[in-house]
Amino acid sequence: MSAAIEAARPVNDEPRSGDFISDDGLRLRWYRWGDEADPVPVVLHHGFAASSDSNWLATGIVDALRRAGRSVVSLDARGHGRSDAPHDPERYGEARMALDLRALIDRLGIRAFDLFGYSMGAVVSLLVASSDRRVRRLIVGGVGEGVLKSGGVDLRVMQREAIIAALLTDDPASITHPGVALFRSFAEYTGSDLRALAAQAMRMHDAPIALDAIACPALVLAGQDDILAANIEALAAALPEASSARMPGGHLDAVRDPRFAELATRFLGEASRTPSNP
Repeated sequence: MSAAIEAARPVNDEPRSGDFISDDGLRLRWYRWGDEADPVPVVLHHGFAASSDSNWLATGIVDALRRAGRSVVSLDARGHGRSDAPHDPERYGEARMALDLRALIDRLGIRAFDLFGYSMGAVVSLLVASSDRRVRRLIVGGVGEGVLKSGGVDLRVMQREAIIAALLTDDPASITHPGVALFRSFAEYTGSDLRALAAQAMRMHDAPIALDAIACPALVLAGQDDILAANIEALAAALPEASSARMPGGHLDAVRDPRFAELATRFLGEASRTPSNP
């Protein structure tokens, strides 16, 4: 078998999965691939209207990490995938999801981990990394200077009210903003609960994140045509130790580009040559 074919071959190992109950009573689904004794797994957090399956499995990211010898942990965020999806906005927000992710890490007994988040999950990951010294390396994708200007997903490009209205309308043809219409289509494609997503949109993080408190090396990735990830260089510059890179694609498809997985696995592989956070 040639090296190129071998590199593209799926790993196809079945994950261990389970549920845990959040501190406010929601049942949340998690997945784990690979050696449970791995002292530093890669922890993934998906984006808005996505799930562990659509953001990480279907795009080949889990396979790429497994081929690189990494064990992987992923969580379906509240309102997404196979986790509970209440319709009360008070149950949502990236800060709330950051608590869920840290609770999962505690439950699994993980003492150090590399963290990889996309879009909404990137905001969650920044919040976790700003307060949790167990994060050894950090990758955030699909976000840029919107984190600095809006506190999270770039609300200058897609206004919160437009997203909420698009998710709740009975007439998708009435959505005029092309980016918002794309998110509505994606939510329908993934079979998401639209009312739960609207509740999350109402609570999208819009406060400053303590980026200067993130002590670990970081990488910012985005598609060249991603309107939600303008000026990723500014976000990288705001982090104490970060670099950035782009690859072809927009917000919903850059993660499928082979360069996305290549850059991510290479960056995480460099951690074996550097000491872990104290």
